[in-house]
Amino acid sequence: MTDPYRVAQDAADALAAATGVDRHDVAVVLGSGWTSAVERFGSPTAEVLTADLPGFAAATVAGHTGRALSIQSGARRLLVLSGRVHGYEGHAPSAVVHPVRTAVLSGCRTVVLTNAAGGIRDGLSVGQPVLISDHLDFTGSSPLTGPNPDDLAPRFPDLTDCWTARLRALARDLDPSLVEGTYVGVRGPAYETPAEIRTFRQWGGDLVGMSTVHEAIAASHLGADVLGISLVTNLAAGLGDVLDHSDVLRVAGESADRMGSLLADLIERL
Repeated sequence: MTDPYRVAQDAADALAAATGVDRHDVAVVLGSGWTSAVERFGSPTAEVLTADLPGFAAATVAGHTGRALSIQSGARRLLVLSGRVHGYEGHAPSAVVHPVRTAVLSGCRTVVLTNAAGGIRDGLSVGQPVLISDHLDFTGSSPLTGPNPDDLAPRFPDLTDCWTARLRALARDLDPSLVEGTYVGVRGPAYETPAEIRTFRQWGGDLVGMSTVHEAIAASHLGADVLGISLVTNLAAGLGDVLDHSDVLRVAGESADRMGSLLADLIERL
């Protein structure tokens, strides 16, 4: 079995060589439709196609461009990953979290994960950002299965503080209107049934989506602080209109400027 942490270290070394930057401080993963938010972070000093780095799979889903951008933002060096790969594309969990592992091994001690999500909780509206305070993992798999680097991370990590409260508090200081919620991670690619959504609500789920949970686990496992922001791009199955990915991209694109400004301001405060 290939050691995924060794491959991630190789990718981190290749990223440093390609960008001319030995160490990045903050990683930002942009979800579906969030790509234009990167304009708020500043001009990239280097851009790399992630498919050219060791271990990275090519992004195939609309709204995910497959680029790594190195940006100087004040005193922070950002690594912006524009797009991600998903388990429903046929990738193993180790491939899904490989970009995040590469980012942490590149020096990033803070990882910001964004996504487009369906709203489950009453009161959430389309176009509303929600801070992820916890998650339910219904993917049926784990990114930590397989070899474990005991010198880097524990075999059995405690995920109680997987989503860093300090970072959520900083975000609320910037925008007191932000609310928090529990994100339900599912494998996809089919949208959920109304019965599943009713069940997720009963079990405490506020949002649902097909990404992010495994990345958060992998980043926390390696000791990084994690902030998650979901943009409600639709109401979940049975609660609104028929679900369509083009609507997800449209709503995310309409909100990307606001989200980019929030993230840029937050990163300045880290």
